Amino acid sequence: MKLLTKTTLYFLIAMVPLLAAGGFYLFNQFNKEINYHNDKELITEEIAWIQYLENEADNGTTFILKTPELSIFPTDASIEDNPTIINLNGADTKGDKIPYRQLSQVVSVSGAGYQITIRQSQEQRAALVTDVTRIMLFVFIGLFVATLIFNWAISKQLWTPFRHSLNKIRSVELQKMEATHFEKTNIQEFNELNASLNYMTGKIYKDYLNMKEFTENAAHEMQTPVAVVLSKLELLLQDTNLKEEQVQSVLQSVNALRQLSKLNESLLLLAKIENNQFETKEEINLTEITKKYLQLFDEFIKEKQLTIHTNFNDSFVIKLHHILADSLIKNLLGNAIKYNYTGGSIEITVSKSDYQISNTSMLEPILPEKLFKRLNTSNQNSETSNGLGLAFVKKIADINHLHIAYHAENGKHHFDISKI
Repeated sequence: MKLLTKTTLYFLIAMVPLLAAGGFYLFNQFNKEINYHNDKELITEEIAWIQYLENEADNGTTFILKTPELSIFPTDASIEDNPTIINLNGADTKGDKIPYRQLSQVVSVSGAGYQITIRQSQEQRAALVTDVTRIMLFVFIGLFVATLIFNWAISKQLWTPFRHSLNKIRSVELQKMEATHFEKTNIQEFNELNASLNYMTGKIYKDYLNMKEFTENAAHEMQTPVAVVLSKLELLLQDTNLKEEQVQSVLQSVNALRQLSKLNESLLLLAKIENNQFETKEEINLTEITKKYLQLFDEFIKEKQLTIHTNFNDSFVIKLHHILADSLIKNLLGNAIKYNYTGGSIEITVSKSDYQISNTSMLEPILPEKLFKRLNTSNQNSETSNGLGLAFVKKIADINHLHIAYHAENGKHHFDISKI
């Protein structure tokens, strides 16, 4: 859930009971005010009737009156100091219920007791209360919606600097991090956040430059001594005075140095890929490159007696630097040959939007997250591999907006490259 949505929700949860309590209080106050005026009218009417009864008593007349709204008759009941006022329901001539406000009291008139009961219809009052309640409900709903919209608009405005910073973080590229700068805002907390982000991105970029420089320098510095030692060892192998054991030892050293040289070249290539030194792109037909490498690897294929099945239904054309395209196919096809067993098979299927290569293998299925990891040797012979082949494939795919997937089933390893 978004923070803006969450804050608005919390505001909503807080506002509903407050508005409900406020509405309930106003409704009760309104009811009390209406009852106060009604009671005042009832008491005023009662006083008028008491004065009337006193005038009649002076004339020696006993007064009796009984209607639905007014009842006056003599009584021997105890005199009451204060009137009793209650709400009750009566019925009209049609039998429909009518709400009443009733005053009743036993009063003393010239020494005689009279029961006075006065009823006042509350139909108009009930209609008035209904109308006022409806109006209050609409007002409160309108107020609530307006407050909610106002709060949402203000919150959205306040969180704008945060969203800008978040969008910048999402678009950050390590190679271009130097140009990333988080601007100052008029909100202190966001300024503190942006200052921390500026410091963090600066430090990450600096560490990245140092690591890149070290990798490039180390690879370059290693290349010359490795080449010199390898050359000397190859000359030594031409010495006919060497014993068989010595020859084998030298051969092992040569193989190890060749492996180190390949690793060095791979590290240099990987550094160039990550530094975007292959930005120039052209339309490359991977179908044609695959055919080229099938011819180049023909000797290795025959040596392992591999069966090649090709389904070139169409051309898989993508925009890619030609060196990266060669490296992509060379590593995929080389991997399929290297880790196959004698008499195995390789199947290559190409369409407009999909490039698939699968091979039989002596290796167990490998987790994709481990398979594409750099210098991972869980699936490779350390004597013949530098552990960077599939890391190259993954890196090339990522920076060129290609999706690469891997799965294994029925003794076959499947690689699938598709356009995103």
